[in-house]
Amino acid sequence: MNFDIKDLNLAGLGKKRIEWADNDMPVLQQIRERFSKEQPLAGRNMSACLHVTAETANLVRTLKAGGANLVLCASNPLSTQDDVAASLVKDYGIPVFAIKGEDNDTYYKHLRTAIEHRPVVTMDDGADLVSNIHSDYPDIAQNVIGSMEETTTGVIRLRAMANDGQLKFPVIAVNDAMTKNMFDNRYGTGQSTVDGIIRATDILLAGSTVVVAGYGWCGKGFAMRCKGMGAKVIVTEVDPIRAIEAAMDGFMVMPMIDAAPVGDLFCTLTGDINVIRKEHFASMKDGAIVANSGHFNVEIDIPALAKMAVECRKDVRPLVDQYVLPGGQRINLLADGRLINLSAAEGHPASVMDMSFSTQALATEYVIKHKDELTNEVCNVPAEIENWVATLKLKSMGVEIDVLTSEQEEYLSSWHLGT
Repeated sequence: MNFDIKDLNLAGLGKKRIEWADNDMPVLQQIRERFSKEQPLAGRNMSACLHVTAETANLVRTLKAGGANLVLCASNPLSTQDDVAASLVKDYGIPVFAIKGEDNDTYYKHLRTAIEHRPVVTMDDGADLVSNIHSDYPDIAQNVIGSMEETTTGVIRLRAMANDGQLKFPVIAVNDAMTKNMFDNRYGTGQSTVDGIIRATDILLAGSTVVVAGYGWCGKGFAMRCKGMGAKVIVTEVDPIRAIEAAMDGFMVMPMIDAAPVGDLFCTLTGDINVIRKEHFASMKDGAIVANSGHFNVEIDIPALAKMAVECRKDVRPLVDQYVLPGGQRINLLADGRLINLSAAEGHPASVMDMSFSTQALATEYVIKHKDELTNEVCNVPAEIENWVATLKLKSMGVEIDVLTSEQEEYLSSWHLGT
């Protein structure tokens, strides 16, 4: 078995981490048990480009249990947990090509290795796998029956491809499923982003002014957590509906240029490019902390910051680079602008990833079963998958809900009944 990881000797620690996460993923456990019996993915070559974490390990274990011939590579150079990668190779027999801190050339070499596995099903976090297949491997693209995409940034890229008529196979937008974005993005990103920032900086959020760029589900979750820890929170937005929502949720809302002079901590969660730019850096206070929790490190204009700075002090703390501007103010950039919740922390808690990855696994099965019915577009996760995942998650939490009576069902399905 070919693989490229940091150190196979880390496998012992990685296996403990995988098993610990599995304890909090009861829905995925049930899917794995069924997959192992029914083998819905049997004989299918599959390539996954995901954050190599303990939670992801339990997803790929499930896919392998279902019969998939799987290869895994990293979806971000800083998000790999090297001990988990080692355990996947040694204990579970899954080829992994991922090393935390790998350079750009290695990242793309690993990506190409996953593509050259000649998958008929792919799984992406950020659409790097799919976009590279489309750009450089047309022969492989024609044999792919479908893909799953699990992050906002990736869905944006894929919808652009579909709108341009360039998408060559169906993609299930797992990110757009409510069992993913309402929980994974809001509660998972919210908590893990705070976790990563605090681990990297030891900042006290209470009394600090935190600027949250973007008020989608990720921004909402992060803003909520910061507010709960005593921070004064400012939201910046370009969407008027989300801006109203942020204002009515009790946050200050203003343009970034107005927030820049007052913020102590800035975090981007938008999926767009150059959200914090030269003019914003120029007016920030001394000691400002800048982080990103979007998928790619393009949300902060790092080249502009480097060009402005008279000095860059590398690693003033692990994962903290300090840029000194001509006026003397110091801007502290975290994790080179890469997603802070995985660069400096461990990513989302397993309990919330249980829903996301259960949806992901079932979407994979759905693509294979319905390959002849799907068209080359970005598709939603079927409602029955979401309802099944949510129902089992509630059961695992010990939560019960009401069931509609036959009278209520009739009322909701009829237009004759009224006042």
